[in-house]
Amino acid sequence: VQLQASGGGLVQPGESLRLSCLASGLSIKIWTMAWFRQAPGKEREFVATSTYRRKNTYYADSVKGRFTISRDNAKDAVYLQIDGAEPEDTAVYYCAAGARDTSYYDTHDYDYWGQGTEVTVSS
Repeated sequence: VQLQASGGGLVQPGESLRLSCLASGLSIKIWTMAWFRQAPGKEREFVATSTYRRKNTYYADSVKGRFTISRDNAKDAVYLQIDGAEPEDTAVYYCAAGARDTSYYDTHDYDYWGQGTEVTVSS
């Protein structure tokens, strides 16, 4: 199983960015897919998740209204649209796949991880 994250880069505050995660070796239609991030010197934190059974999405309070997670099951792809980027969004962003559909917020809820894509928000 591989999760390949891409789309990171340098953006100015207020700008938008779209991250992509392509999965191989699994069919995401039966997996909960999520994005986490890790800023320098901090622990990895939950950002957003898309559950496969109930087809719900959940977000960290810090990104609600600015980030949107979406999935394309036919392409085995998950996306994270970042709008209104803030300097506090600077981090390495990781996509993850989990078999659970009832627990989503902790890193231990996920079985597979991508390698990460770096996002820097700075003027």
